[in-house]
Amino acid sequence: MTAVSNAGDAGPKVEEKLFQNRYLVDAGRPHIKVIPGAEPSAALRSLVTTCPAGCYSTNDRGQVEIVADGCMECGTCRVVTAKTGEIEWQYPRGGYGILYKFG
Repeated sequence: MTAVSNAGDAGPKVEEKLFQNRYLVDAGRPHIKVIPGAEPSAALRSLVTTCPAGCYSTNDRGQVEIVADGCMECGTCRVVTAKTGEIEWQYPRGGYGILYKFG
């Protein structure tokens, strides 16, 4: 007997697909840095909720911080802060960063 998919079955969740990806951390050499400033812009603060990997957070002083471990290198932060210049972004060194696994 062949399994039949229900029309309402959406298949694997995004989280399940993302779990297949692997990330090799380049210890001590993050590929993204937030440039320190007095008051983060609205664009920079928005990364706390818009980063698909959840790499950005706000500390107790209201400053935006990043932990680049798990970054999907999608470029959302580059686009959002393009006019403010509040982050430094570069691709990780060869062999480090996200390893996408499809399947």
